[in-house]
Amino acid sequence: MHTPGRAQDAGSKIAVHAFEAIRPIPMLLKLDELQAWDKLLRLLHVVPTYLPAVRYGGPIRSVHSLCRELAVQGHDVHVFTTNVDGPGNSAVPLGRPVDVEGVQVTYFPSSVLRRLYWSPPLRRALQSRVGEFDLVHVHAVFLWPTWAAARAARARRLPYIVSPRGMLVPELIRRKSRWIKQAWIALIERKNIEAAAAVHTTSTVEAEHLRSFGWSLPPVATIPHGVDDPPPSSGAELSADVASVVANGPIVLALGRISWEKGLDRLIAALPQSSAAKVVIAGADAGGYADQLSAEARRLGVADRVSILPRFIDGADKEALFAAAQVFAMTSLSENFGIAAFEAMRRGVPVLATPDVGMAEIVREVTAGVVVDPSPAGIASGLSSLLSDAVASRAMGEAGRSHVIAHYSWQAVARRMEDLYRSVLTSNSARGAAT
Repeated sequence: MHTPGRAQDAGSKIAVHAFEAIRPIPMLLKLDELQAWDKLLRLLHVVPTYLPAVRYGGPIRSVHSLCRELAVQGHDVHVFTTNVDGPGNSAVPLGRPVDVEGVQVTYFPSSVLRRLYWSPPLRRALQSRVGEFDLVHVHAVFLWPTWAAARAARARRLPYIVSPRGMLVPELIRRKSRWIKQAWIALIERKNIEAAAAVHTTSTVEAEHLRSFGWSLPPVATIPHGVDDPPPSSGAELSADVASVVANGPIVLALGRISWEKGLDRLIAALPQSSAAKVVIAGADAGGYADQLSAEARRLGVADRVSILPRFIDGADKEALFAAAQVFAMTSLSENFGIAAFEAMRRGVPVLATPDVGMAEIVREVTAGVVVDPSPAGIASGLSSLLSDAVASRAMGEAGRSHVIAHYSWQAVARRMEDLYRSVLTSNSARGAAT
């Protein structure tokens, strides 16, 4: 066991679904509606935690990237969040806006009930200021800030959009904190969702999970995350743990939070049947799960082919891991999108995905890798096919790179989100005029 010291539309599969008239025909709009459609928006995003708390994985970065690009397009974008960063706090000013790449971020303290991100100062700010904005966009569910934001918006009759961020998945709810989450849904979350002006999902898989609850849903808009281009080479020296694993030749890379829902035990369980695979699992460790994976690798006799780097990986270290990867593996129990897999595709790395990963449909559609049964035999077969045929793997990697470059720029995604915002505001204005 090693544990070392501008763009086209976002694709036909991950696109906007079930939300009619995302861009109304201008000639059918009244003059005041046309003026509203063209004006710059004042937007409030509410998220439980934010940069620099990168330990929470892809959603933190994707929310900021969306906000940053909306600000680039001229909108007045604000974020209300907490300063929670694991057991500690982010070193940020509290109670006043901080400019983060053009986004005005206000951090509030959470002193008690931190796992829910409870913050009375945030509640007071929402109650007093939410009316200053055209629309509220809340991110995540089962957490206090999104509940508080939805309540504040409803009190002011302000439209709000909910992005569950992959947290409303029946299987995940059943497997962890089932009764608490079901009670939260019954008392809080269902009302938040049903009273929203729209729900934003990032893949058809996530939208299908949402519809399986049988609720009276508002329009559901499926708009993907964007993918940042790889950064220019910094020339920075690699960390010792990363230098060690990349020195041992091509790897199968799993990059992201190390947690039970990522299905990393599935990947390890496949290794006895795929003798050529050397796996590197890298990312922030959630609740000591890395130790459980290490123990499982030892039990299966594959510890010499599994390296775990239980920390946040970024910059030169991240690029070195991608460069050493012959395959990127995402074997999650459920994944609403799969940002890290798209980052791998952008770098020309073929992807092995299981069906419950939101981006699996794209991998299959453009032949950017393989989508496999989540059993050990299925995963092992996929690994063996990618590792044994370098020519085919390179072709898959290039197909993935071309697709991401063509369809997943943040500029294109932010424009789709802007269209959603404007359509919601137009509908809300029409309902107000009718009453």
